[in-house]
Amino acid sequence: MTSPARAGQDLALAGRYQQGGFAIGRTAPGAKILLDGQSVTRASPTGFFIVGFDRDAPPKAVLRVSSLGPDTSRTLDITKGDFDIQRISGLGSPYRGKASPELEARIAEENRRKAAAFASRLDRDDFRGGFSSPLSDFRVSARFGGQRVVNGLPRPPHYGIDLAAPRGTAIRSPAGGEVLLADSGMLFEGGLIMIDHGQGLVTAYLHLSDVGVSRGQSVRRGERIGAVGATGRATGPHLCWRMKWRGRHMDPMLMVGARTPA
Repeated sequence: MTSPARAGQDLALAGRYQQGGFAIGRTAPGAKILLDGQSVTRASPTGFFIVGFDRDAPPKAVLRVSSLGPDTSRTLDITKGDFDIQRISGLGSPYRGKASPELEARIAEENRRKAAAFASRLDRDDFRGGFSSPLSDFRVSARFGGQRVVNGLPRPPHYGIDLAAPRGTAIRSPAGGEVLLADSGMLFEGGLIMIDHGQGLVTAYLHLSDVGVSRGQSVRRGERIGAVGATGRATGPHLCWRMKWRGRHMDPMLMVGARTPA
């Protein structure tokens, strides 16, 4: 549920205050934004900013805006996420052979490139135009945040949402932004596109059969960027859609259709 809020005349907020969610605010242009006491960004020249809440975010978040006047603070109640947890007992550990030095070097280099893209902090505020779905017709085959607990040990959560669709289905940019990475031959992701939407909000599109954009290209909301595939480590055609804000894993579907402050 989108929750609007206003603190005096200094700060207007709207968002989905839950694990994996977000808050978009409007305040004085250039104001410093602090989350839980840590300076995280500044409001754009139009006064907009965004903060994201991780999949495992604590139940309270304190947002503070600092500008020329007195600081404005809001304490947000963060709802616990409804994640699919699968518990498996009695499963043996799969044997994984040692990777060759060449394969290890390739994995390390691809991880470096992905980490560099997620660390992007372009001075944009495309997120304020809202998000649409990257696919017009799909079936959710795996929800954001799902996790397996094997023999009592939690495995890493699924930090994307999987949207099943026929191979070749057009993928459209859900919001404006700049392409940070566009590669059709990643080992695990296969065809991969990563887009910066401003202030550290980055989306990723995995397993593509076609990569239709190039690094450094500006894209508009609704513009075709690629096509659904099953490349990389994938068992069938689908789009794995991921979103991070400054290291925090977010559910991208929560952004679709969400309101922004007036």
